[in-house]
Amino acid sequence: MIPATASPVLPSSRASRTWSAAALGLLLGCAPLASAFTAAPNLTINGDLRLRYESDWDSHTTSGTLRPDRERGRFRLRATAAYKFSDTWSFGARLRSGNHQSQQSPHLTFTADDGPSDDLEFALDRYFIQFKQANVTAWAGRNSSPFWQQNEMFWDEDITPTGAAASFDTKHGEATLTTTVGAFALPDGVNRLNGQLFAGQLKYSLPLKPAQFILAAGLHAFSGESGARYLINRNGARDYLVGVLSAQWSVPVQTVPFALGVDLLKNFEDYSAADVAPFPAASADETSGYVLSAQLGQLKNPRDWFVGYYYAHIEAFATNAAYAQDDWVRFGNGPQTEGTNIKGHEFRVAYALTKNLNLMARLFLVDAITTVQDGKRFRLDLNWKW
Repeated sequence: MIPATASPVLPSSRASRTWSAAALGLLLGCAPLASAFTAAPNLTINGDLRLRYESDWDSHTTSGTLRPDRERGRFRLRATAAYKFSDTWSFGARLRSGNHQSQQSPHLTFTADDGPSDDLEFALDRYFIQFKQANVTAWAGRNSSPFWQQNEMFWDEDITPTGAAASFDTKHGEATLTTTVGAFALPDGVNRLNGQLFAGQLKYSLPLKPAQFILAAGLHAFSGESGARYLINRNGARDYLVGVLSAQWSVPVQTVPFALGVDLLKNFEDYSAADVAPFPAASADETSGYVLSAQLGQLKNPRDWFVGYYYAHIEAFATNAAYAQDDWVRFGNGPQTEGTNIKGHEFRVAYALTKNLNLMARLFLVDAITTVQDGKRFRLDLNWKW
């Protein structure tokens, strides 16, 4: 068992709930500091800021009660440092904003029409040492998921497990086979750990000039453990054995990237009625899911544009909801999103204002699979990297 050691978290600031202007001003001052620091050999500092307008409407609870419509202003702030000791060894760390009760989201609310804003909180969510040479990459510490994915329906990219991972690339003619394995302690909120994940993935990449085909197959064993403080609906105590099969075909349309994707999820655990509590016993067989996607465009240069469409059908126990995406719905409880038992659509449009600044709009139309829960959500994000 991996020991449940806590990650560092900066204390919450409760002196005032009108801190947003000060926080944004602090970030705006970080960019020139980053330039000064990166003048030092082997040290790189960068970060990003997101400002978000979010609207939720026409949403019902599991009992059919209409939730109040709401509008919120939110933001995300992240700063990353990397130091290269040699050609093969490096160290990385990242500081991010976010409620300490949420492992899924680094966003904080600075204005809302349905309640007070969030306290200002930051946490170190990445700190790891890495070895990279030729076709081998390995790291130990706390880092982002090492497994390839084309969306966040199985794993939210903001979630950083603690443990170790290694990847190995082998060439087979023009194709590349990447083998990735890892063992991790799983987060319960930002700084606590609860349960383990043991996983492996094979990724096959075949360049077809100008097209490319990617096929990835992974198996992820979540070992549950009682005692979670923030995870809801026994997500931390329940075991999951989730297979993920993903395929992506991409080809330029003239000079514009175009990609089609499909993902299949299957939880191979055999649940009893007690295992799925507090959900109904009939949910024990709700263990499959799939995602279809189409994407056109990119956001690399000024005036680049991007459009995307995604359809998802994710049953209640197709994956562990505590670590799946938290974008599509407001289902769950406060900072913990329950992003399974859903079917619906995402429409995405984005435009690059500059190389480091883009505007992205996202519309979600979602229904629950087995209840009357549903909802509509619109987001407009201004994303800046420095």
